Amino acid sequence: MIRTLVSELAAPSQAMRDALPRAIETVLEHDSVMSGLAAMTSLEAAGTASTSGPLAFPITVSAWNLERCLFVEDSAIHLKQHAPNLVLLSEMDNGMARTGQRHTTRDLAKQMNMAYAYGVEFLELGLGSDTEREFCTDSFNLKGFHGNGLLSAAPIREPFMIRLWGERLWRGDKDQPRIGERCAVGGLIDTTSGPFVAVSVHLESATTAAYREKQTADMIDRLEQAFPDLPILIGGDLNTGNHAGGDFEAEGLFSMSAARGFTRHGGPLDQMTTRPSLITRWPDRAMKLDWFLTRGLEMSETVITPSLDPSGRPLSDHDPITTRILGFL
Repeated sequence: MIRTLVSELAAPSQAMRDALPRAIETVLEHDSVMSGLAAMTSLEAAGTASTSGPLAFPITVSAWNLERCLFVEDSAIHLKQHAPNLVLLSEMDNGMARTGQRHTTRDLAKQMNMAYAYGVEFLELGLGSDTEREFCTDSFNLKGFHGNGLLSAAPIREPFMIRLWGERLWRGDKDQPRIGERCAVGGLIDTTSGPFVAVSVHLESATTAAYREKQTADMIDRLEQAFPDLPILIGGDLNTGNHAGGDFEAEGLFSMSAARGFTRHGGPLDQMTTRPSLITRWPDRAMKLDWFLTRGLEMSETVITPSLDPSGRPLSDHDPITTRILGFL
């Protein structure tokens, strides 16, 4: 569990990034390279919360994979319709040419009047896919960060990042060279009834259900060790059904987490959470990837909101999911 906090993550120089290997043979070699990068072993915690005190129930929570976050201001407007107290974000760029070199989590937090914690999932060594290159404003990445964020209307106590168990599947990708691993970003949120743990997570897409189950089990192990007996809210893109024909019920992470006291919340089971977007242009692709897993919390129904702006333009290839925490069980 990474707990080293900085107000701004240090970006490796362009010369240093150019010198990094584009293909790495082993996990051990990869992790040796990753451990030498300060941004991969620390967490950015900054922003200004709109309240200094604890939150009162009910607490509204949204989780959204923003697919790089091409449209910060419009995404903030979309989120504000639910007036969330917490926002769990994944696939957020920081210093990438495809998103105008913006720190999208910081900028979104400012629009939402929230504090934030941000952790780097991958250090991107290229400009991205062919469709992403169409949005590039430069021929270089200022920082090359891509990761997860947690936004809160109240201060985030003891923020942390968990680099998820994995086999570093992207270490040899020739089209999108990168260094890193999927991660979870979280912290303690104080309420008038006591604290709970909030976690924004992004599980691996390019693998099997068994792999994601192991990632989830390892994450829960670490949360239980660090925060024994506290209620837990986990939310984000769990990539359920990938490499399983889209069958999210084939994911063992649901039964495993249920056996450990967690309840899943994802809205109507027949309502998917993905759609074609400006980057992901697959008109027939529709999957149910986004969920909340909770323990020790009384929850309302989960709502899935189409991620379309008023003109019908998709803001992401994922729809945000929103729920309310009604209290502790």
